[in-house]
Amino acid sequence: MTIPDWLAPFLTMDISLWEKVLRTVVVYLGIAILVRVAGKRLLAQMNSLDLVVVLLLSNVVQNAIIGPDNSVLGGVVGAIVLIAFNGFLDRFSGASPFWRWLLVGKGTDLIVDGELDEAALTKLGLTRTELDLALRHQGADAVSEVQKAALEPEGDIVVSLKPGERTVNRNDLDRAVAELKALILSSR
Repeated sequence: MTIPDWLAPFLTMDISLWEKVLRTVVVYLGIAILVRVAGKRLLAQMNSLDLVVVLLLSNVVQNAIIGPDNSVLGGVVGAIVLIAFNGFLDRFSGASPFWRWLLVGKGTDLIVDGELDEAALTKLGLTRTELDLALRHQGADAVSEVQKAALEPEGDIVVSLKPGERTVNRNDLDRAVAELKALILSSR
């Protein structure tokens, strides 16, 4: 069966399927290593300059993935390989703490017991303003209210407030009301 001329550019790849798969995996691993080495800052609180880097990075590696192949089928194959390989590495990194550390990294403590680690902040390239914004988003008004804050490898700043600084929720109120009722009943 022959492919009609108008359809050929969409379905005919200029390089072999295996070369397409290998190019995609090698570029994926190269970028993953660069992001791992560049650190969590690239993923956390991305500013406009970081966004420019990410956008340009995708353009820079495009030809390395597609090679001389500009077919739609080649693009679809590359996309499928990227998604499948990413899913494989996600599952693989969850298999053991060592592989997770190697592929993803570990969190960096920014605040412990209300004390800010300025050296960690500087090393990560985070500003105090960015940290304060993350703290406010998670219910803290000041560093002194924070039990622990860490920049996780995925780029999230996770904040745990000190017990007395946590906001009250419905369960807390229900528990307090039950305790008061019990006290009133026991005093009768």
